[in-house]
Amino acid sequence: MSTAIDSEHFKQRLLEERARVQEALDYLHEEHPSSMEDETQEIPSNNHPADVATITIDREIDYTLEENEVRVLAAIDEALERIENGAFGSCQACGHPIALERLEALPWTTQCIDCKRREERG
Repeated sequence: MSTAIDSEHFKQRLLEERARVQEALDYLHEEHPSSMEDETQEIPSNNHPADVATITIDREIDYTLEENEVRVLAAIDEALERIENGAFGSCQACGHPIALERLEALPWTTQCIDCKRREERG
C-alpha cells in the first residue's frame, strides 16, 4: 500500500531545518574566526599546557560540530533536489517507499529503515 507523500510539507520542513543548520554554522564561524595560534597568544598564562589543551579540545569539538552540520546541509540540499525531480521518499538502495514516520524524523534520509539497518550491520 503506497501513501502519497506531501512534498510541500517536507520541502518546508527541509527549508526550516536548512535555515537552522546554516544559523548553527554561522554561529560557529562567529565564535572562532581566528586560528588556534591567535587564541593561544591571547592566553595570559604564558601558554600553559593545560590552557593550550583546553583550547585544542574546544576547537576539535567545534570542528566536529561544523563537519556534521556541513554534512547535514549537503544532505538537506540533496533531499530538496529529490523533491524537485520526483525521487523524494524512495529508498536509494532498494527503491521501495520510505515510511512516512522515518521521513518525519529524518526528512533528508535516503534509505528505508531496513536498508539502513543492513548497511549498519555491514
